[in-house]
Amino acid sequence: MRWPRWVALGLSLFVLAMVVGSSWLLIAYRTGPHTLRNYVGLGGVAAATAVLGLVISLRVPRNAVGALLTWVGATAVFLASRDVYFSAVVSDSGRLPLDSRAVAWFDESGWWLFAGVGLLLLYFPDGRLPSRRWRVLPPVLVLLGAAQQVFGAFNSTPFLEPLQDLPRPYAPMPLPLKILSGTAFAALLVALIAAAVSVVLRFRRADGRVRAQVKWLSLAGLAAVLYPFVCGAEIIITGHTGIVATIFGVLALVSLPASVAIAMLRHDLYDVDRVLADTVTYGIVTVVLLGTYAAAAGVLGVVLGRDSSVVAAAATAVCALALAPLRSRLQRSVDRRLYPPRRAALLAIEDLQRRIHTEQAQPEELESALRTALREPGLRVGLLVPGASGFVDAAGTPVSGPQLVPVMLGGAQIGVLASDVLNPAVLKAVAAGAASLVEVTRLRAELAGALREVEASRMRLIQAGDAERRRLERDLHDGAQQRLVSLGMAMRLAQRHLGDGSVDVDGLLDQGVAELATAVAELRQIAHGLRPTSLDDGLHAALSGITQSLPIPVRLQIPPDLPEELATTAYFVAAEAVTNAAKYANATAIAVRVAQSAGAVTVRIEDDGCGGAAPRPGSGLSGLLDRVAAVSGSLELRSPAGRGTTIEAVLPCGS
Repeated sequence: MRWPRWVALGLSLFVLAMVVGSSWLLIAYRTGPHTLRNYVGLGGVAAATAVLGLVISLRVPRNAVGALLTWVGATAVFLASRDVYFSAVVSDSGRLPLDSRAVAWFDESGWWLFAGVGLLLLYFPDGRLPSRRWRVLPPVLVLLGAAQQVFGAFNSTPFLEPLQDLPRPYAPMPLPLKILSGTAFAALLVALIAAAVSVVLRFRRADGRVRAQVKWLSLAGLAAVLYPFVCGAEIIITGHTGIVATIFGVLALVSLPASVAIAMLRHDLYDVDRVLADTVTYGIVTVVLLGTYAAAAGVLGVVLGRDSSVVAAAATAVCALALAPLRSRLQRSVDRRLYPPRRAALLAIEDLQRRIHTEQAQPEELESALRTALREPGLRVGLLVPGASGFVDAAGTPVSGPQLVPVMLGGAQIGVLASDVLNPAVLKAVAAGAASLVEVTRLRAELAGALREVEASRMRLIQAGDAERRRLERDLHDGAQQRLVSLGMAMRLAQRHLGDGSVDVDGLLDQGVAELATAVAELRQIAHGLRPTSLDDGLHAALSGITQSLPIPVRLQIPPDLPEELATTAYFVAAEAVTNAAKYANATAIAVRVAQSAGAVTVRIEDDGCGGAAPRPGSGLSGLLDRVAAVSGSLELRSPAGRGTTIEAVLPCGS
């Protein structure tokens, strides 16, 4: 297999770093726990940097960034190993070889670390230079790094600890070479500054992914900038650097490989604007609080004595009191500059809330306000409204998409924010700020939907009542009314001819009695449609009369005594559901259960049929919804395809 050149370079540097690092680990162990601890710490970070660089090289094989990060890690491993070797030579003189010429030539190797960082800045994040005009800078960085190594070998200043007593092997450089060395040093600094400037220029020209990646890299630069301030503040307070500076130094050291790795592999893992704004805020807060502590301790120390425990307690109290307002103000100020989407959205939410309170706007304008503030016309605000299949907006239109960020309130989800463009972390921050308005909008939508349903149900009831009235009028007119009119005419005819014997009175009376019996039967049939007479014997008897004639077994579980006002509704619900199951569901078994509690009567009908039932306009199920709603009840239909149908009506007893 042929490796791409950057993968091959990164792999070679990684192997070299691991060989050197593992070889010197045993030397560090024999030197002592202090040297071992330092080597494991620094060498571990350096090795991890090399590993991350190798991973980037393998994941993005045609990009130089991974190989350059491996270069930085390998150089750091070499520098840590070099210092361990020097410490081992001093602690056990004569056991390990040491040549002052080798020390002189390797004394300035740290410049290769700066050269690697400079090249990383130039090629980050796409592996290409910002433009062709920058192509001269990479070889210049390499040549100047080599020049610093060469000129450093002829330096006349003593070696650093622990080799400060080792004599220099070469004579000092003549004046022309010193001038050339100084010029090379200044040129290297200018080249490094130019590499940093290239990142700024790239950021200004880029958008989207590249801009986010550059922001991740800026976190490493921010940590490096804050490190001297933290060290200085700790020196002012304690007289020397300690645990705070050490921890912050490790964070600054780790920030470069971590930022580069996240930017190259998962630039959308977190909202970089949020991370950057929080880092700046807490960095400034840390420096300011350390300065405040130092100033308070100094002033109180003059009054109460430097070693007084009251001084420390009072200075700590001053910092604690300043922390909350300081952080809040700094957060707002930093967000305004570094986190504009969140700031703009929160300002839009505050403005909308103010206009709602003054009756100049409605909560339903939240979606429009967020679209304007975030400059995202595709942003949707979805509401979790009961009865809707999924999330809907304020107008009832379904809201869906691949990226839905939940809106939570009180631990429960009330809606979503949907956008294919915005970072999910931005949407999460906006969702937290907009939760109260989303809840108000949701409740208003739910109320509006309920009112619409009540109005529609009222209209359906009116229409059903009118239709039923017309049916009764037609049935009465065409049936019992005609029979009674005919009977009246026959009786009048019999009355007129009763004395002359021209009419068969007995036959006429027999015919009248038959017509009257038929009219009574028709009136009973009409009245049965309003309230079944079988309910006089109870709901169980009424439903039994229906189910006995069905070819499907129906199991009834009904309490003996039900409120009279609910028995009729329960009867029609059960009768409609059982009839539908028998006609259309191809069911083999039906169960009807009626349960009565303190506040409601529950009617539940289940079948094992084909499912897929739905209340369509004008259907029997639609009529049941209106009938149940008329007694302030609720009806739920569950009918998944192929898994049977369940209809459950809850009828409040107080209705």
